[in-house]
Amino acid sequence: MKIVHAFDDVRSVSDGRVGLVPTMGFLHEGHLSLIEAAKSQNETVVVSVFVNPLQFNEDSDLDEYPRDLDRDALLCETAGADVVFAPDVSHMYPSKQRATVTVGCVAEGMEGAHRPGHFAGVATVVAKLLAGVRPDNAYFGRKDAQQLAVVTTMARDLAFPTRISGLTTVRESDGLALASRNVRLDPDLRGSALKLSEALFDAADAFEAGHRAAESLVHIAMDRLVVGRDLQVDYVEVARAEDAGPIATIDTESFLALAARVGGVRLIDNVHLDPDTGIADRGNRLSGPSILYGGS
Repeated sequence: MKIVHAFDDVRSVSDGRVGLVPTMGFLHEGHLSLIEAAKSQNETVVVSVFVNPLQFNEDSDLDEYPRDLDRDALLCETAGADVVFAPDVSHMYPSKQRATVTVGCVAEGMEGAHRPGHFAGVATVVAKLLAGVRPDNAYFGRKDAQQLAVVTTMARDLAFPTRISGLTTVRESDGLALASRNVRLDPDLRGSALKLSEALFDAADAFEAGHRAAESLVHIAMDRLVVGRDLQVDYVEVARAEDAGPIATIDTESFLALAARVGGVRLIDNVHLDPDTGIADRGNRLSGPSILYGGS
């Protein structure tokens, strides 16, 4: 496996079909599942590791984001990646970034409303990665459902030849959606954090029992979320999977998403809802502790 720091070098060491897994590093099993999917469909798998300053709304969140390139490179190699692309900020943004990518209404609700400018940062960095790496395929997790809609829309509307794939959420053994910032959770607040996935699973049960009214599913989820000092909810909403637009009746692929602060850590999660099959995708659970906490 090679570690490179410039777009020219990525392209020079890539052969055949190229699969890209964009990450901000501090990898976990969710990222590894994307690498494994990319390995099965491409000759070269590139994992980008870049903490993108454009998508952070709070300087403290950017400063506290965990970073460990040596650890990430070892995990990438073990998972079968061929190239780790770890650019400096100066390479990704060599001068003042005047051109940015916005994706209209897809980015306006939910995370877009609570984190102004966040999705412009996401769309811009992904557009630069697609243009610089030139992958045939790119892989994202469904945990960030609105982000997936933003990236898919951006790639389609700007005619990038890259196929965007969204893979199921990976969860810790207790149901909490895997995220690098989980390591910042106060262990005493773990029970509060688990209310998020429990709320989504309650709504998923109702969906599979035949409930199709979005308002009903939101109320079911909210009943589980006891808001207090340790748990502050930003939103609980149902949206179409394709464009993250609001929906009253679930008659197309959709997702129920929520965001909340547990202590000082902001978490997001969702379940994917498919009315054609009547099945809610709750994700896949690990059988033991995540590598986030130092395990192998």
